[in-house]
Amino acid sequence: MTTEPRSDRDVTAIDQSTGRVGDVVFAGLARSSGLLIMLALAGVAVFLVVQGSGALGNTGDAVYGKDSIWGYVWPLLFGTLLASVIAMIIAAPLAIGVALIISHYAPRPVAKTLGWLIDLLAAIPSVVYGLWGINFLALNLVPAYDWLQRNAGWIPFFEGPVPNSGRTMLTAGIVLAVMALPIITAICREVFAQTPKMHQEAALALGATRWEMIRMTVFPYARSGMISAVLLGLGRALGETMAVALVLAPSLLVSFNLITAEQSSSTIAANIALNFGNASGAKIDTLIFTGLVLFIITFAVNFLGRAIAVRGVAKG
Repeated sequence: MTTEPRSDRDVTAIDQSTGRVGDVVFAGLARSSGLLIMLALAGVAVFLVVQGSGALGNTGDAVYGKDSIWGYVWPLLFGTLLASVIAMIIAAPLAIGVALIISHYAPRPVAKTLGWLIDLLAAIPSVVYGLWGINFLALNLVPAYDWLQRNAGWIPFFEGPVPNSGRTMLTAGIVLAVMALPIITAICREVFAQTPKMHQEAALALGATRWEMIRMTVFPYARSGMISAVLLGLGRALGETMAVALVLAPSLLVSFNLITAEQSSSTIAANIALNFGNASGAKIDTLIFTGLVLFIITFAVNFLGRAIAVRGVAKG
């Protein structure tokens, strides 16, 4: 019995049928993964709301000696925002500069190596950053802090006194800046690389220098991407726990003094990590409520960053 050879039309139909099955399976897996993530996020939110809402009426020992839950949360929220802002002030310009070097200045082999090294920073565990911060960075920054106190002590940020350990808010901010650097750099360099070549070549053809070309073509095109990168890096800094817990001396004060340990603020994440193991009863509800506050802030920052990125892509 002989079989007739399949025609090109039959082979095409089979390939299309197989492709449709693959598309259906992949679409189902993608939807399921997205739904699973949404359910997990909703579960975390529900847990924090249910468990943390009981802390709204806590006072006294339940809120670690404060008059109310807000009196306990406010110093921690202040410290969280202060450390994150310091990190962004340091990391944002440095990350944008490194991204420009990788995308427009360095030779390809150097740019590839530098990009790989920056990406490698994201693979280092938080506890390693914390150990590096407390055992190396903090101790080596003490002379710089002494200089700041002597020459700029009239500024509230640098009043001192400077601790011998170097465990200050500024040290924590520098560690967070290093941790946020890979995220901001990676996003910025990808956005810079997507700038239309014709725009760049046209600017150079009109006599613009390389910096003028970047300022006139790259930055306007990548503005939304740069903003979203900084906001995503800010979200990374807001939620960091172990590195800050190791570097920053815990306290519940509101102070702009960045180079002292006696009057420095702490962060929400670090405070939870340091106190949750010894907490019980109403104190656990208090710590969970602070986690809810951090969850809301971090979610809002990341949502804003994603929204700006999507808006920039839509305009492009």
